[in-house]
Amino acid sequence: MRRSFQTILPLTLSTLILTAPGFVTPGFVAPASAAKKQVIKFASLAPEGTTWMRVMRALDQDLRKATDKAVRFRIYPGGVSGNEKDVVRKLRVGQLHAAGFTGVGLGEILPAVRLFEVPFLFRNHKEVDAVHRALDGWFEDAFRKKGYVLLGWSEVGFARFFSKEQIKNISDLSKQKVWMWEGDPLARAYFRAMGVRAIPLAVTDVLTSLQTGLVETVYITPLAAIALQWFTKVRYISPVPMANVTGAIVMRKKNFGRLAPAHRKILLERTRDRMIELRRLTRKENARAVAAMKKRGLKVSAPPAAADLEAFRRVGEKAEKTIAGQLIPADLLSRARGALAAHRSGK
Repeated sequence: MRRSFQTILPLTLSTLILTAPGFVTPGFVAPASAAKKQVIKFASLAPEGTTWMRVMRALDQDLRKATDKAVRFRIYPGGVSGNEKDVVRKLRVGQLHAAGFTGVGLGEILPAVRLFEVPFLFRNHKEVDAVHRALDGWFEDAFRKKGYVLLGWSEVGFARFFSKEQIKNISDLSKQKVWMWEGDPLARAYFRAMGVRAIPLAVTDVLTSLQTGLVETVYITPLAAIALQWFTKVRYISPVPMANVTGAIVMRKKNFGRLAPAHRKILLERTRDRMIELRRLTRKENARAVAAMKKRGLKVSAPPAAADLEAFRRVGEKAEKTIAGQLIPADLLSRARGALAAHRSGK
């Protein structure tokens, strides 16, 4: 039965990419060897056979065809290159050329990326898109200054609380043994603002910890909950999105610069096209995942009262203030809030 679920609803755990403008990044001078065949060594946590990897394989074929096999990917899926911190280290020393990251991994390169994962900042996908439209140019420039080219954005989806007991308010949450992604400063700030003493663990340790009772509540996207089988160890899923889970594909600027100018343009354009497709699939499959888990007996918790929902949002704002100017530039948070206000008002 597990296998059928993983086949029907594959994981997009490290899925990444929304839009990447079709431009040739200025400042790069292709060396004389640019005409030679180029292999882009790419790593991701996403397992082979998942939606993310299928789209990535399709992108590889697009690139080979469009460049007459002059440029291609060599893909290392399923975390074979290590966890995201390991991959960042390998990018920095040139062992890898590009990678697909979750927000946690991206934060190792550019902490400001975590803006897209501030708890309860976004209420739906259209709001996420509105902030991307307003801020993507800033992030492209910021990544270039760090030595990377942002090939494109995506989202893993909206994370929800999965728990053994219903969670309708902060009080309910505080009574649970709550998991926190180990080493994540954003999650630490959020749970601290709520007064919840979360238990930091690596993602690979969570399933066992749910089985033993070390943790009772996790936050994750529906697709990932199925792919990692976490949903089999809990009883309830929150109806309210806790946070948007972002991600992106980045490439070392040095390796990008070794491509011929025409090939850089092709890489950006083909990535953009494939990742728009991936975003659509991710949103659709997360919705299907909730329906699938309900059929397997998972219950959707009762919606929180308006006052309880507002309390969650106030805590998100409180956590936001503690990271403003540290993890995320204060003016960037202000611009994001402005874009959201304009979107909500219909401007």
